[in-house]
Amino acid sequence: MRHFGHIPSMTRAGLFHREPAAFTADSPARTLAVALGATLYSPATRPRLADDVRKQAARGVVSMVLCLEDSISDADVEAGEDNLVRQFADLADTPVTDADTATDVPLLFIRVREPRQITDLVTRLGETVRLLSGFVLPKFTETRGRAFLEALTQAEAASGRRLFAMPVLESPELLHLETRAETLAGIAAITEKYRDHVLALRLGVTDFCSAYGLRRSPDMTAYDVKIVAHVISDVVNVLGRSDGTGFTITGPVWEYFRPGERMFKPQLRRSPFMEGSAEDLRTALIEHDLDGLLREIELDRANGLLGKTCIHPTHVVPVHALSVVSHEEWSDAQDILRPEQGGGGVLRSAYTNKMNEVKPHRAWAERTLQRADLFGVAKEDVGFVDLLTAGLSG
Repeated sequence: MRHFGHIPSMTRAGLFHREPAAFTADSPARTLAVALGATLYSPATRPRLADDVRKQAARGVVSMVLCLEDSISDADVEAGEDNLVRQFADLADTPVTDADTATDVPLLFIRVREPRQITDLVTRLGETVRLLSGFVLPKFTETRGRAFLEALTQAEAASGRRLFAMPVLESPELLHLETRAETLAGIAAITEKYRDHVLALRLGVTDFCSAYGLRRSPDMTAYDVKIVAHVISDVVNVLGRSDGTGFTITGPVWEYFRPGERMFKPQLRRSPFMEGSAEDLRTALIEHDLDGLLREIELDRANGLLGKTCIHPTHVVPVHALSVVSHEEWSDAQDILRPEQGGGGVLRSAYTNKMNEVKPHRAWAERTLQRADLFGVAKEDVGFVDLLTAGLSG
């Protein structure tokens, strides 16, 4: 797998100063946590789920969550479990493809409701568990999380397959001010204990809003809803530190979309977008209710989040396009991390538009180069419009 692997190699060569690196489900956890990108959720009950997974992989999706929790009714859980076993068997028959077509099976996670489902599903999947990267754990707290993580380690030992957890932080105890600090401390303790199994932490902003009967409009980001923004801030403060104690924390879901999985593509083909008209593309994005998504992705990164939960395929390419490291960012990060700068100091940037302070900006530079490895570095004259149009045309 590689980001933008679904577009032809010649096109990639024209976009990237450094192309995204390839990775596999067996890559180091640190690599996979950054590589998650736009994680697309799908109900586990979809009758042609294996075909859906293949189709989305061919369009650039590298991580998916097959959901047995809130996306399906209580009455459909057993049918969803049965369907997952069938669909994994179908996926196991997927032929290995040419690397340039990038239609490998994505990183697959199952979102469960109860700890027992972890061990049960791993047993039922049998040999096809090799396609599974782990489980998403809902409404995660120290108390609930312990049982989930114990089940995960048991399933891993029984299957011989490395399995990761992605806890979802969405419980009322985390939202409510009087219990937040204690809840965060408990989550920090249990995730530290099982650090080797925790790939990333995900934010359940929809549940946060639900607790107060709120729903943000397409014109507002999660950061405009102050009660939600405060929780995100506190989660990053405790669980997202760059001192080695933190985890990758992914951005919240964007709820809005227009019908049609390829809603931009016809317009791109007959418009100035292919010539890089940023203003025209911005107008189209606003018309399709994605202006808020673009702003939220930028705010995610500014607030320490990486990647994003997605519920619609049209959200994937914008998330990935905005994850590519610009040539200017890469240049600054390279300068800050040069061995001769180990003693600190202040440098004028190569773009001569800012000062880079070696010690204060080191953690930022390290994170930027990690992202550059997985999402690539754009050429100097390549921007978001170029990356988006190429991603949609792939």
